[in-house]
Amino acid sequence: MMTNPRELTRARDLVLAYGWNATAYQIVNPGIAHWFALEGDAVVGYAEWRGVRVVAGAPVCPAERLAAVTAEFERRAAQEGKRVCYFGAEGRLETLYRDDAGHARVLLGAQPVWDPRNWPGIVRGNAPIRAQLNRARNKGVTVLEWPSPRAERHPELQRCLDEWLAGRGLPPLHFLVEPETLARLGDRRVFVAEQAGRPIAFLVASPVPQRRGWLVEKFVRGRHAPNGTSQLMVDAALRAFAADGAEYATLGLAPLSRRAGIDAPREPLWLHGVLAWVRAHGRRFYNFDGLDAFKARLQPERWEPVFAIAAGGSFSPRFLYAIAAAFSGGSPLATLAGGLVRAASAELGWAADR
Repeated sequence: MMTNPRELTRARDLVLAYGWNATAYQIVNPGIAHWFALEGDAVVGYAEWRGVRVVAGAPVCPAERLAAVTAEFERRAAQEGKRVCYFGAEGRLETLYRDDAGHARVLLGAQPVWDPRNWPGIVRGNAPIRAQLNRARNKGVTVLEWPSPRAERHPELQRCLDEWLAGRGLPPLHFLVEPETLARLGDRRVFVAEQAGRPIAFLVASPVPQRRGWLVEKFVRGRHAPNGTSQLMVDAALRAFAADGAEYATLGLAPLSRRAGIDAPREPLWLHGVLAWVRAHGRRFYNFDGLDAFKARLQPERWEPVFAIAAGGSFSPRFLYAIAAAFSGGSPLATLAGGLVRAASAELGWAADR
């Protein structure tokens, strides 16, 4: 999908003015379309598949305009014969539709949250965190923040990214987890782990302006990054955020996590079965439990629930397919088949090594 440069600039300006959802800045990612409210004070980033507009998080707008903007966006979509599903919605939008029979909510998981100013105290009081940091330091790993112009298209960072993607269970995903951001860093911050002067990993964070904070949107580790490297990058990033006066930081969604401690909305039986299968068998493609445990070990101060919200009163298989297509950039079945081929190739390689 080609992006109009003027629309992209307009969307970015609105995000920097009104972005509250943790994923707000992700709407400037490649492949995301933009809709603007008639009053010009709101933008919605979305991907469309099979007649469903999958919204990236929630509308970006002044808080007092949220209800009006969502109503206008859904009305326009209906006029064009489209359905609407918000993926990655947080407290503001969920509260708006919590008791609305015309919108169905599904709990996606939870995201860990810190006040970066409290991070040094968390480290001082947690021996396992300090042990991981020291493990990386003892291997000669250091972390520096690189200015965006230096990091953009840097060949050594691209090498780390290529090595990281080669080890994933699925082909590269897109939408809210777009890996190819080195060519469009913009307002993002990049923290690079180096060993013997060579990059071995990097972390990318995007702004959450209305919460005076940052979303750590990706950890990229090269093949030779030692244990503790990810934790060392988090430590450097949170300390840098605190030094700049940030009050909010999150590592983003841990899918299927129940750590938010809320009663999940009732799921349709078919969806309950699908999610149960994913929990039981999805580890081959994505280590949900491992990601959840990694984030929990960093002692977040709280966990925020994250939702999918479908307009129309029920969450149908059509919505799930559209969400999967938004992330896969095409047919989810083709992506799954590609994942199976990767898994088989990996297992053959492990067998040969043994």
